[in-house]
Amino acid sequence: MSTNFNHEDWISQVEAARLRGVTRQAINKLIQAGRLETLTIGGKVLVSRASLALFEPKKAGRPAKVRHSVEAKK
Repeated sequence: MSTNFNHEDWISQVEAARLRGVTRQAINKLIQAGRLETLTIGGKVLVSRASLALFEPKKAGRPAKVRHSVEAKK
């Protein structure tokens, strides 16, 4: 089996945290939630540089309730 592995496409959790300006623990929580693509080699978890670049945080807090407008009766 042949795999095209480019080590520049994968970074450590520490490097990912530095690039995003957050803690390593925050990156680990995103990994545990399945929000970042990872690769484990020799017990070390690496983060996909591409998935980190495309990552968009969710809006904080509860989702807003959907309000339906009711057309006024005449």
